[in-house]
Amino acid sequence: MTVKGELALREELQRLKTVDRPRIIQAIADARAHGDLKENAEYHAAREQQSFAEGRIQEIESKLSMAQVIDVTKIEKTGKVIFGTTLRLINVNTDEEVTYCIVGDDEADIKSGKISVSSPIARALVGKQEGDVVSIRVPSGIVEYEIDLVEHL
Repeated sequence: MTVKGELALREELQRLKTVDRPRIIQAIADARAHGDLKENAEYHAAREQQSFAEGRIQEIESKLSMAQVIDVTKIEKTGKVIFGTTLRLINVNTDEEVTYCIVGDDEADIKSGKISVSSPIARALVGKQEGDVVSIRVPSGIVEYEIDLVEHL
């Protein structure tokens, strides 16, 4: 995972532990004060939130403990596409430019230009150099991109 991805997970973990967990515990206590728990919808909703939050805390802690964090800014700039680099690609047929950052699976967000290293696009690009033309199979067919720029941001 990238340094930014690790930071985002750590921030989410901190929020879950310091904000969400105490809020949920208080909601459970308030619902208990209303009496019969069998038919108390507020209690069951709060318990469900607690289950989700605790599961997410465990998931994030597990990911962080097994993560290999790669700081691409400390890697020599060779013009080669590797994990963590940001690429500017030019569609050979339409001259349309797109920019992607190759990130870990948990960080991927196509709307913000972050593609998973395991995606077909990233797999086709990793290992290529600036100036290379790469044919990538996408749902609409095969698209050829020229790798215009490889940045270590």
